[in-house]
Amino acid sequence: MNFDSKQLRQVLGAFPTGVTVVTTIDAAGQAYGVTANSFSSVSLDPPLILWSQSNTSSSHAAFRDAERFVVNIMADDQVRVANQFARSGIDKFKDITTHAGLGGVPVIDGTAASLECLKVAAYPGGDHTIFIGLIERFKRSDRGSLAFAQGKYMVTFAHDLGGTVGVDNGVCNLASIEAVRLGSAALAQVCEEIGQRTLGLAVWGSHGPTMVRWEPSKNPVSPYLQTGVVVSLTQSATGLAFATFSDSPEVKRRIEEELSLRRAASNADTGDFERRVAEARQHGLARAIGKAPSQRHQVTVNAFSAPVFDAQGRMVMALSTTCQADRLRSDWYGEVPCALLGAARRLSARMGHTTSPVAAVQAIKTE
Repeated sequence: MNFDSKQLRQVLGAFPTGVTVVTTIDAAGQAYGVTANSFSSVSLDPPLILWSQSNTSSSHAAFRDAERFVVNIMADDQVRVANQFARSGIDKFKDITTHAGLGGVPVIDGTAASLECLKVAAYPGGDHTIFIGLIERFKRSDRGSLAFAQGKYMVTFAHDLGGTVGVDNGVCNLASIEAVRLGSAALAQVCEEIGQRTLGLAVWGSHGPTMVRWEPSKNPVSPYLQTGVVVSLTQSATGLAFATFSDSPEVKRRIEEELSLRRAASNADTGDFERRVAEARQHGLARAIGKAPSQRHQVTVNAFSAPVFDAQGRMVMALSTTCQADRLRSDWYGEVPCALLGAARRLSARMGHTTSPVAAVQAIKTE
């Protein structure tokens, strides 16, 4: 069978794993360590685990000949440690705090867990060797575990899609911890889908639409992004998404307050706002085009924002992308807004939202 190795790696990367650093020592007492996500439980009785290592690894001979090894399960703040042991040609233990485990094998401090093992078998596995270890001692901390998938480090969290609980002022729990966690977990993939453009997650906070997460992009819109920023309901794409798709009385009241302040300050024509709401409702997402340089971005930007709904059909958050105007077309049917809208719909579906047949037909027109 002739597989494209890059494509196969991408397929295998769809399976998220934990991240470990496996350590050992040789007969002379020299310490070795390697980052591996090929760790797996084998048996509880007896307590056996396995991991595999490339036969071309510079430390393969040491692990092949060693009697013991330690599987150090990385905590979610140990990306630097995992990266350091993944590189070759360096002092991997430099600035890494360890203590001596059974047989003198180094155990890395600050991990989510560690398993000290006696090597009981080694089997050929193609271009890898599979090592079986008998657990002799283990330790678990209260730290979260580091994860890895699609070539990226990730953070794990409990997955709970329980019912949404209401809060004061008639606004549904837009800042639901579980909803934000689920949305946050999707940001990296969505950022990739929209071409590495700045992506934000917003919820309805105590003072209005609030940006609670930004996904780092290879092409950031500016270095001035901040979380906790409350954006305009009538001027920003994110705010306009809430103004259009949330039927909360609290949102409607805030809209009237903001429009009244605009009229008082500059005699602004609020018909423009109504027009943009109608456009957003027609296309299923909101848009802000050619926004002049602001204190936050200091560049002219275009922006789109797509609503995310829960099982009851209530808007729970917004996925928003903001980009330099010359890198993001204003076309409603452009590749970026269509991808953003598709991601928001998938996220809504994961929250139990079912699109009505009429809405589904209307949605097709935007894709």
